[in-house]
Amino acid sequence: MTAEAVRGPVFSGRGAPAGAFAGAAGGMVWGAAMVSLGMLPDVAVLAGSAAPWAGFVLNMLISVGVGAAFGLLAVHQRIRSSELLFWGLAYGMFWWFLGTLTLLPLLSGTPMTWSLAAAQAALPSLFGYLYYGAVTAVVFALLQRDGGFVAADHLRPRTLLRGLLAAGIVGGVLAVTAGGRIGWLPVVALVMGVGYPLVFTGRVEGTGPAIVRGTAYGFLWWIVAALTFAPLLDGGRLDWSKAAVAEATATLPPYLLAGAGIAAVFGLLGSLARALFVDDVRLRTRAVGTRGLRVVGYGSLSGLVGGVLFGFVWAAVDVLPTVAKLVGADGDAAGWVVHLLIAQGIGVSYALLFRGRGYDLVSGVGWGLSYGFFWWVFGGLTLMPATLGVPLWWTAPTIAADFASLIGHLAYGGALGAVLAWLEHRENPWWLARNDLEAARAAARRDQILGSAPALWILTALMALTVPVMVAGA
Repeated sequence: MTAEAVRGPVFSGRGAPAGAFAGAAGGMVWGAAMVSLGMLPDVAVLAGSAAPWAGFVLNMLISVGVGAAFGLLAVHQRIRSSELLFWGLAYGMFWWFLGTLTLLPLLSGTPMTWSLAAAQAALPSLFGYLYYGAVTAVVFALLQRDGGFVAADHLRPRTLLRGLLAAGIVGGVLAVTAGGRIGWLPVVALVMGVGYPLVFTGRVEGTGPAIVRGTAYGFLWWIVAALTFAPLLDGGRLDWSKAAVAEATATLPPYLLAGAGIAAVFGLLGSLARALFVDDVRLRTRAVGTRGLRVVGYGSLSGLVGGVLFGFVWAAVDVLPTVAKLVGADGDAAGWVVHLLIAQGIGVSYALLFRGRGYDLVSGVGWGLSYGFFWWVFGGLTLMPATLGVPLWWTAPTIAADFASLIGHLAYGGALGAVLAWLEHRENPWWLARNDLEAARAAARRDQILGSAPALWILTALMALTVPVMVAGA
């Protein structure tokens, strides 16, 4: 039996009952948050009452129903410990859009505006739904096991120590480069490092997917540490108001970078340890993507296509002269040259990190968009101001002012991933299982779909949609 082996799910074929039970657990957590925020009377209105107890009961009934639907959807996924957490986060955020912003106004007789003001007023419920989705997913994953789960590598002290070491390295770099701007993040990062292997489950994966996974992991910890524990320790109550969220958004970029950094360093340390101390040839897997320098050319061309698309966004908001200043030049023409060179460099890095991961157009766009979002945080909000010699754009006003850059990075990433997937498939289509290599590609594609990768793509897109809501008007 392998380290990830299980004997079978308790609720096999019965995802709805397990999901309903898990939804009840998530509803308890969401209900406790509503008590602290004073939101239960708002829910009770749906039952024609204003009593908090009626709101709690109705919330639990809704939670059970939504949890049962999650169970029906998730039972067919590959249950791999709390890795299902990412599906839960995406599911919770989806229900914020569908439930709070759409169904709640319709059922309560309030005009449905889908406006920025309505979304900002509903920010407290966004984080409540995220907690609901996370708890529901974790409980559902636990219910899918029957106790046959053996001691896994990701629970061993050496693996937890590797996570702690990765957190120490990343936290130290952030502390040196950002100083007091990140508050208690270096300390929180140590907890993130120990917790990461529990979510990661010790699987060997590429650095690129790990960065995307780590970015989502950092987002979760930003909610837990900056938006939950900080106000509870300070005033004894939750504060998810518009003003409080906008203020806390100043710590969002470093948390995202901390999560991505921990994931990347954790994987690199594991690769280094295997290269130095492990001789088992079964652990030396073959890559299923392109080989040699060809991938560099593919990445450069893909980055060029995405860079041209992104360049039109820069030109529309007159940022190209600022881009030219990165190398001490000036003017739109110089800005175009610098921008396209940077776009090609990032494209090459994407091709190297995500080689063979774009099994179709959807997965190519998904990974590319997620990588574009990461580079908006790492490049647009961090490296660019640091290179220009100005304070990092880690405040709510500067994040809001950088909205065009967010759109440009997402467009760049989507085009980058799509073009690279097309180039790879032109040469070696994954659907032609003519040999072991192609069969491995098809199996890996199915493994990716049944894992957390689609949830990470969806969650990244939803995060990008909610960032402007959190900082608008700051």
